[in-house]
Amino acid sequence: MTKQNCRLVLFFLLTVSLSLGCKKKQPVEADPPDTTESNLVSASVSGSYSSTQLKLLAQLGGYEDAVPLVKYDVSFIKIIYKTTYKGNEITASGSLVIPKNMPVVPSIISAQHGTTFLAAAAPSNVPEMAAFTGYELLSAAGFITVIPDFIGYGVSKSIVHPYYDKQHSALAVVDMLKAATAYLKKEKTAFNERLFMIGYSEGGYVTMAAQQSIEASPIAGLSLKAVAAGAGGYDITSMLSTIISNGTYSDPAYLAFILNSYNVTYGWNRPLTDFFREPYAGRIPALLDGTKDAGAVSAQLSANPTVLLNPAFYANMQQANEEKVLKAAFVSNSFLNFVPVTATRLYHGTADETVFYQSSQATFDKFKAGGATKVALVPVPGGTHESTVLPMMLSALPWFQSLDK
Repeated sequence: MTKQNCRLVLFFLLTVSLSLGCKKKQPVEADPPDTTESNLVSASVSGSYSSTQLKLLAQLGGYEDAVPLVKYDVSFIKIIYKTTYKGNEITASGSLVIPKNMPVVPSIISAQHGTTFLAAAAPSNVPEMAAFTGYELLSAAGFITVIPDFIGYGVSKSIVHPYYDKQHSALAVVDMLKAATAYLKKEKTAFNERLFMIGYSEGGYVTMAAQQSIEASPIAGLSLKAVAAGAGGYDITSMLSTIISNGTYSDPAYLAFILNSYNVTYGWNRPLTDFFREPYAGRIPALLDGTKDAGAVSAQLSANPTVLLNPAFYANMQQANEEKVLKAAFVSNSFLNFVPVTATRLYHGTADETVFYQSSQATFDKFKAGGATKVALVPVPGGTHESTVLPMMLSALPWFQSLDK
């Protein structure tokens, strides 16, 4: 769903459909499910889609090959829940998509969206045209689908998104799953304990962060069965070293995003001129204000790292004894020593120009060397960062279905 003209048509048609087909309900205030205290703050119905509408969604959004997967009508629920940011309790949000009239009790998929620069693209903003991730189609295929906004989007948009931060990435997903299952129990909506996870780009990274957390501390009432992670930067040090050492990088918005995010998340409060040359340093705060997409941000930066970055910073990033604090943060947020025990597939397009294919290859090699026995690397030949999302979904869904028993 990346073509603007398709989005405009889609937004008009589906917003009209929602306004005609959905009656507003008061938010559901959280009561403790059973005897366990819940982190659910509230839940409210965002709308409903028929399978016919969802097929239209798929066709207009470039997901034509996914149309045969659409079988069920779905309801959208906006979930607001408690989580933690820098040690303090905050509220976050996400979208819970529930298939209707299922002949069997559905299992759950947690789906993590890719990098977004737009505040409007938070999944809980349905029916905003930017909010559709494509993962909603998984619910129409028969899974309850949980799509967290992530900290820094939705109701927590006043916070600078902790981009590629392992702890906050995991918390956003795990706490959303706890709140979503609390809501399902409260509403007496049956669900199976089997949990599947999928994510692409930043969502691939977030998926792996949540996987590591859940394998270490399982969520009560859920059993993680399989994970599909696509095109994530799992080794941040290696990824950024490659970007900086290359002569050009077509998506400099991502460099601005991660350096600004780490600067805020870890409280370094360094001037952006420590990292970037002018005029780019002065532009970045406005570029990252949530009103511009990745293309618009990159267009105001330089694709040449030697032009974009402060010369001293550029040199120091290539010296082992310089920028130690920043480099240590990259290491701590990478998956250098994680060995997954859950069945895991790493998907990646071989022609990815944003997150290089080597990221998944090297991570897979580390997993195997560490003794992982249930991991597979799934290359998508010729796939770019944008074009590989759908092939991953079309491959991962039948794999999940084969294990959903």
